[in-house]
Amino acid sequence: MPKQLFEKDEKVLCFHGELLYEAKILEVAQDSTSDPFQYRVHYKGWKGSWDDWVEDDRLRKMTDENRETAQALKRQYHESTQKPIKTTATKKRGQLSDFGSARGSEERNGSAPTTGRGQKRGRNADIEDEETFHNRPMIKIPVPEFIKSLLVDDWEEVTKNLSLVPLPAPKPVNMIIDEYFEEEKEKRFAGSADMDLLEEVRSGLKEYFDVALGRTLLYRFERQQYMEARKAWTEGKGEWKGRTCVGDVYGAEHLCRMIVQLPEMIAQTNMDGQSVNRLREEMTKFLQWLNRNTRTYFTADYEPTSQDYKELSRGN
Repeated sequence: MPKQLFEKDEKVLCFHGELLYEAKILEVAQDSTSDPFQYRVHYKGWKGSWDDWVEDDRLRKMTDENRETAQALKRQYHESTQKPIKTTATKKRGQLSDFGSARGSEERNGSAPTTGRGQKRGRNADIEDEETFHNRPMIKIPVPEFIKSLLVDDWEEVTKNLSLVPLPAPKPVNMIIDEYFEEEKEKRFAGSADMDLLEEVRSGLKEYFDVALGRTLLYRFERQQYMEARKAWTEGKGEWKGRTCVGDVYGAEHLCRMIVQLPEMIAQTNMDGQSVNRLREEMTKFLQWLNRNTRTYFTADYEPTSQDYKELSRGN
């Protein structure tokens, strides 16, 4: 039976888009004893027209730690809009492989991950106002809530617990994309535009991941591991044999870090509206499939790190 985790009139932090904002719970409701609790929230500094009904997965207690997380998300969001990089990935049949520019990495100074949620408006100078929010082009790729929660957990494991995703991944990015392709192509006709589009997205994701991993997808604490991994796959011994690029080494966690960046990447490209819509539809299908297979592709246990590693990582 679902539990009520928050109370009426309680001050909380609430996700709206990528960021956490101060809010107050106005009402608490539950349709039936087996349904999750719903909370109507009012965002501090927003008009009442933005009041929203949310479930508890979007709410956080008003603690010092969660305030710190909110500030980290805000810092990363603003850094990401100011530090674009360009991909060198080869374009394929049209514009869909032009995923364009990405946001700055966590060179990102320990910042928390974005989780596919949109943007917010407020009264503070460092937060978008409502007019800016409405005028900003919105390209939404709906990320399933469970994957969002996995990305937040991923950020906490690496930046707070100082643990690492085990490498090489037993199911690396290239394998994930290929397995999706093999399953999805059975639903399409060979030689059709839909099949061409699927092949284009398949190659585009792989190429962009190879470019983006070292530039935008690593937290600072992971850079030492990245250097060690490059050496290992270059030598090609043992479990590293046959692995020739980052797409053969890193797994679903890093792939999803890239996918939640795609809206901003796309906004910085010259892709036309039709291409953007087609890409969004393809990515939505892919994320729904990945969400159904999280146990297969996401790691269950992060690796603790030694004191020697922690000391080495401080220099990267």
